[in-house]
Amino acid sequence: MSHPINKLPFIELTANEVSNLWSSYLMNSMEQRLLQYFFASTEDSEIRQVIEQMLNQSQKNINELQEILVKENLTVPIGFTDEDVRVDAPKVFSDTFIMHFCFDLTHLSMSTYPVALSDCTRNDVRDHFQVNIAFSVRIQNEIVDIMLSKGIYLKPPQVAIDSKVEIADNFFYLNGFFGASRPLNAPEIANVSRIIHRAQFSKMVFVTFSKLAQTKELKQHFAKGRDGIEKVLDSLQEVLEKENIPISSSGDFQISNVEMSPFSDKLMLFFVNTCLGIFCFAMISQAMTSSLRTDITSKLSKISDDMKKFYGIGLLLAIKEKWFEQPPQAVDRKV
Repeated sequence: MSHPINKLPFIELTANEVSNLWSSYLMNSMEQRLLQYFFASTEDSEIRQVIEQMLNQSQKNINELQEILVKENLTVPIGFTDEDVRVDAPKVFSDTFIMHFCFDLTHLSMSTYPVALSDCTRNDVRDHFQVNIAFSVRIQNEIVDIMLSKGIYLKPPQVAIDSKVEIADNFFYLNGFFGASRPLNAPEIANVSRIIHRAQFSKMVFVTFSKLAQTKELKQHFAKGRDGIEKVLDSLQEVLEKENIPISSSGDFQISNVEMSPFSDKLMLFFVNTCLGIFCFAMISQAMTSSLRTDITSKLSKISDDMKKFYGIGLLLAIKEKWFEQPPQAVDRKV
């Protein structure tokens, strides 16, 4: 017999829900500090309105998540505090770069919140993630409209597509190495161009963070990330160039050469390890499962292996600096 929604029996949080709530708190805590600085340093009124909405939603999320965690007698993560941001720091990023930052944050939300929602049982937790999905969709649409109006939106390639339905009749369809290969199909063009656009943004994040980082070790780490992204761009742009498929690029990721960093090294490393790292792995995995030409899957596999090494080092750095908060874990029941 089903229960009315307002009379649902109390359910203890599952491990999935605890994990999703914990991760969401850390993510919102980081976003709040980024957005505080972006709001203070952005000059464009349209972009500031978007940032303000995202900042308000982030604060609302933190309050809701903290309430749930406290009610369940779970430890609230430290996350990021006022010590991790200098709102009064000089302007580092152009307004256009900040807009791309916000766009990237919405992409991360759109990839994580739906998974969290599908993982959850309790209605209050499901409501939380459902509200955030709706907000992410709405704010991403606003950002795209603003970027289009300002001419800074990086459009995916537009190519002529064969309208005939054809069935692959031999294994040549998978060939990418030996002899002439078939033209790229639409999913492969979409995957490669999506990763290239993401890599262009990531490269400038690494360039900026390598200048802002306080420690030599972290400067070198971010510089290695930049070099790695350069290899990704060279490898994948070659695929589209051979097919004469144009792809838009941006020269608007502008930064100012300032000595005072608005963000702590801890925050910048967390952004790289999570926003750039986790999202990139998801993007690469999706591309590998839907790309069929052997040359593309080989390139993607090499990129994935290199990324695992780089982001593994990033995790070791976070542990070494005592910045890594251990996720909640089960009580040790071993005898």
